[in-house]
Amino acid sequence: MVSRKSTFLHFVRRIKASGLTIYDALTQRPDLYLSTDNLQRLLQKSLVGLSLDYPLRTRSKIVKTALCKALGYPVPDRFRRVRPRFPGQNLDIYVQKSNNLQIWNEEIAVGRRYAMLQLNNGSRVTAVRVVTGDVIASLDLTGTLTRKYQAAARKPVTSSILVVTADTSHLRTLLKPGRTAASAGIRFPGRRFLSIRALYRKLLLLAGWQFNDPGVDQERIRGAILHEKVMRLLGDNTRSDSGQFPDVLDQLLELKFQTSPTIDLGLVSPDSMESLTLTPCVRHRDVRYAVFYATPSQGKIRIDHVIVSTGESFFKLFRKFGGRVVNRKLQIRLPDGFFAQTE
Repeated sequence: MVSRKSTFLHFVRRIKASGLTIYDALTQRPDLYLSTDNLQRLLQKSLVGLSLDYPLRTRSKIVKTALCKALGYPVPDRFRRVRPRFPGQNLDIYVQKSNNLQIWNEEIAVGRRYAMLQLNNGSRVTAVRVVTGDVIASLDLTGTLTRKYQAAARKPVTSSILVVTADTSHLRTLLKPGRTAASAGIRFPGRRFLSIRALYRKLLLLAGWQFNDPGVDQERIRGAILHEKVMRLLGDNTRSDSGQFPDVLDQLLELKFQTSPTIDLGLVSPDSMESLTLTPCVRHRDVRYAVFYATPSQGKIRIDHVIVSTGESFFKLFRKFGGRVVNRKLQIRLPDGFFAQTE
């Protein structure tokens, strides 16, 4: 059995050998991208006990230098002012002496990883927690931390539509014969991966399908029923809706169930260039979106039309509208025991 320590050393050795810096994208080297769990374990092992009893500016440099060394990256002569601080690993850093997380002039990126270092009264690191942006967003009870995107069709939807007949050029490159990328325990592409045209033909079979309506206030259950039906249609009867993005990871497919014109897109715009957390060689705009327009009637729900698009082309058919832009300091209280959820 391979120990976790040897797994970490394997990653560190490969990163060192690559010659890449913290600013280099890993779209062509997803094998160097650590899963969030492994990232937390490595930083916990490497940084706990580190003294940060320095002025704030010096402390920031010490932390970033320590992270470079822990991950196997060369330490740059000067750290750039970029977000996230470690673009290659899609990683930002916060040092916490209290339970108040302060966010300055920036929204939380749902797919980004955030390493939070807990300090004791002596300014030594006592714990490290790495979470994705959606975890932090869930702690924001004010609703002012994030921008939630919505969209609606530019014209009334009266038929099923395949918005674009080919996947993004970036995804097609990844799908070339012999190309496979292992990252965070996921192999992509899978053996049964469908082109967007083939995916549309499959999903179009659901137009006209009816199911029992669980109730007007049961949108989550309605979505779960659709998710289960889609999984069966695609030949996978084993996976339930786990709330991950995208809904059907093996097909890079996000599902939207609509009985009203407004589509809730959540924290990520479909045309975003940001990489997926679980599969960093793929960007959000490479994801395929299936929008199911449905009508409830007499205790049943009927799927009327199916719209399929890449994230990149999503706004050819839909118009986007979103919330406020953050332009000030916001504070989130981290719950008691937040840092205790580490190994």
